[in-house]
Amino acid sequence: MIPDKSKIQMLCHFLAALAYRTQKSLRGAPENFADFRVTERVRTPKELIRHMTVVIGYARTFFVGGVWRPEPLPSFSDEIKRFHETIEGLADCFTDNADFGDRTPERLLQGPLADAMTHAGQLAMLRRLFGSPVPSENFVKADINASNLGPDQPNPVAPDDDWKPNGSKHTGD
Repeated sequence: MIPDKSKIQMLCHFLAALAYRTQKSLRGAPENFADFRVTERVRTPKELIRHMTVVIGYARTFFVGGVWRPEPLPSFSDEIKRFHETIEGLADCFTDNADFGDRTPERLLQGPLADAMTHAGQLAMLRRLFGSPVPSENFVKADINASNLGPDQPNPVAPDDDWKPNGSKHTGD
């Protein structure tokens, strides 16, 4: 099945939103945040990024075949770099004539892509639990561009001016 161009554009924009939200959750994180473990059997931020890479890499196998099980990398920054490279690799699979086989863009979105976005939210929650919360913003106004899937994401366009790190006022996301 070859989906129409608007669905491909939506998937690419979703990948850009994933890159943006992931970097927002990581921007300004303390150096030791990567290995923060809330409790046993809860992934550290470094493990979460690696898992997100596995999920996106799994989606990529729908187009290129094979199995995606990357080995852990030595540093958090290496894991982050590979995560963004994997997002870019999946986006490259979404050409105008990409054959989705028996999968649909909707199933790709509801499965591995939604899973990865959930983990981006978990990174933000871990920042709060670590004592270094991520400032809120209005994501509707965020400068998200489908051609920017790398780690160099823009700063918030519409941060909440009255945001307080203690959580006394919640506006936006």
